[in-house]
Amino acid sequence: MSPSPDHNAAGRQILVTSALPYANGPIHLGHLVEYIQTDIWVRFQRMRGHECIYVCADDAHGTPIMLKARAEGIEPEALIERIGHEHRADFADFRVAFDQYHSTHSPENRHFAELIYTRLRDKGHIARRTIRQAYDPEAGMFLPDRFIKGECPRCGAPDQYGDSCEACGATYTPTDLKNPVSALSGATPVEKESEHYFFQLADFAKFLRTWTASGSLQPEIRNKLNEWFQAGLSDWDISRDAPYWGFEIPDAPGKYFYVWLDAPIGYMASFKRYCESHGLDFDAWWSPDSRAELHHFIGKDIAYFHTLFWPAMLTGAGFRAPTAVHCHGFLTVNGQKMSKSRGTFIKARTYLDHLDPEYLRYYFAAKLGPGVDDIDLNLEDFIARVNSDLVGKVVNIASRCAGFIHKHFNGRLADSLPDPDLHDRFARSREEIAKLYEGREFGQAMREIMALADAANQYIDEHKPWVLAKQEGAGDRVQAVCSQGLNLFRVLMACLKPVLPRMAEKAEAFLNVPPLAWDHIAEPLTGHRINAFQPLMTRVDPAAVEQLQIASREDLATAGGEATESTQALEGGPIAGEIGIEDFARVDLRIARIIRAEHVEGADRLLRLTLDLGGETRRVFAGIRSAYDPAVLEGKLTVMVANLAPRKMKFGVSEGMVLAAGPGGKELFILSPDDGARPGMRVK
Repeated sequence: MSPSPDHNAAGRQILVTSALPYANGPIHLGHLVEYIQTDIWVRFQRMRGHECIYVCADDAHGTPIMLKARAEGIEPEALIERIGHEHRADFADFRVAFDQYHSTHSPENRHFAELIYTRLRDKGHIARRTIRQAYDPEAGMFLPDRFIKGECPRCGAPDQYGDSCEACGATYTPTDLKNPVSALSGATPVEKESEHYFFQLADFAKFLRTWTASGSLQPEIRNKLNEWFQAGLSDWDISRDAPYWGFEIPDAPGKYFYVWLDAPIGYMASFKRYCESHGLDFDAWWSPDSRAELHHFIGKDIAYFHTLFWPAMLTGAGFRAPTAVHCHGFLTVNGQKMSKSRGTFIKARTYLDHLDPEYLRYYFAAKLGPGVDDIDLNLEDFIARVNSDLVGKVVNIASRCAGFIHKHFNGRLADSLPDPDLHDRFARSREEIAKLYEGREFGQAMREIMALADAANQYIDEHKPWVLAKQEGAGDRVQAVCSQGLNLFRVLMACLKPVLPRMAEKAEAFLNVPPLAWDHIAEPLTGHRINAFQPLMTRVDPAAVEQLQIASREDLATAGGEATESTQALEGGPIAGEIGIEDFARVDLRIARIIRAEHVEGADRLLRLTLDLGGETRRVFAGIRSAYDPAVLEGKLTVMVANLAPRKMKFGVSEGMVLAAGPGGKELFILSPDDGARPGMRVK
């Protein structure tokens, strides 16, 4: 097991990865939550003087890629090369600075996949047994669960996938479907036997219990793993039958490594490519006794693979386990899942065509914390926050001071600062901000930085250089005040540099200084000549945000005019048309008292509320888990829609709806009437 790092130590060696994007489609804003979060952390580590290497790759294997290439009439290699080029361009334009971006369809990945497999096999951790699977007799291939459709065995809903029903939430096996058909050919699947290869995960139960309790994981993920431990660790099917796009298993002709086996191995392959081009010793970073750190940033939906299979595979094959796995939540837009019909399913390239990428980098940073809560991109809040914080506060400091320095002092700062204690307070605040960056408390770090920006603007407001400039003999004071302001701005830009690298480069050019480093700004710039001020960032134009949404809807039309079935099921169809006052009058709003609130097992966003409606009890599922501890809600009054038809959900029947408002995430507030209200009262 890797040792716990000393976060204050100099000269740390840190290898960082983000999850591999799948090479069959474009990057969208939901993906970018992870890559921006990781890139900010990596840039911070580099500013602290640590050796921090950031690698990633395209996940380039699997049935979907094979079928998409076949549909386009091209070879899979051509498809993944094209998609890989697009991914690299999108990441580069969002300032995501990988040291190495590779592909799982590479010689390095084949080498490590075969090496890990053969080591596990030779140590007795691979089992073989015959299983029965659905087979498409017309396509001539075994079918993954998601390539089989039929009627739900529980509710009878048509056109459901072979693993779960999107109508009632039931889970099942493809053999349970009624009237199943292949999504590839429309043929009725038949059952066929095949020998498969399994990784015996339970062999590593003792190691995994120790590793997961070592501080490598967030509490939420660790608690979820405990549930899996209690249920028992199952063998993992690591093989697929031909035809399959991937690497053939060395001792099993016609059998291929399942894509999820060689996908995380892509981290090793990408780093190996980097080592070969930079003269590094791969084993020094990946051996069991390595002093280097290994950090994975991933979405919470793939925690199972990264916190059970991956560390077990590595340990079984004689490699080191990860230092930490950092999981994040999903992205919602305007409080809802991304929707193609509403223009909020936004591709990275579409965003780049309309808006500055650093707007989004800052907004995500302002929302991100160390947990696995979902974050919401509220477009109105996005405009207001970026304009207020970055333009109205930070850029405003430089623009207010620079003109006086250039006009009256030939671009030269004063030889000393009038308030060195204030500058020292700003410089010392870097240590607290550094702790927040280290702990991925980006939102709190942004709040601390903006509080400093407020203090800097207050200093300028109090000393009013625009008034002093009109007073005879006050020239030295004007120079001193503006020099103070620009030095405070310099500290702020250093603190923001991991989030806003391009804006920081512009600030460095304006201040005429080398690249800002974390520990090099304690001493102020005095007697120093700066360059002419150029705009560092312009305000977000609401019209550009509107055009972005329009363009995203046009992307949908270009792609075929409809959202995917899974997206349609999640978003519930297009936005409804206008309603009249008579329609609104039919909504029966009632006061209700929350007599019980509890978490819903298996649901990340829901709370189950038991409501007293004045002699009648209702049960409602509310998507407010990220904002409320259930214990805080019990006894509170709220407002509910009492005449909403009951809705059958995966976790039960919801008998109404409670009203809430806010941007989303932790900023979501249920309506709480005054104590004078009582359950059952109608809201007019």
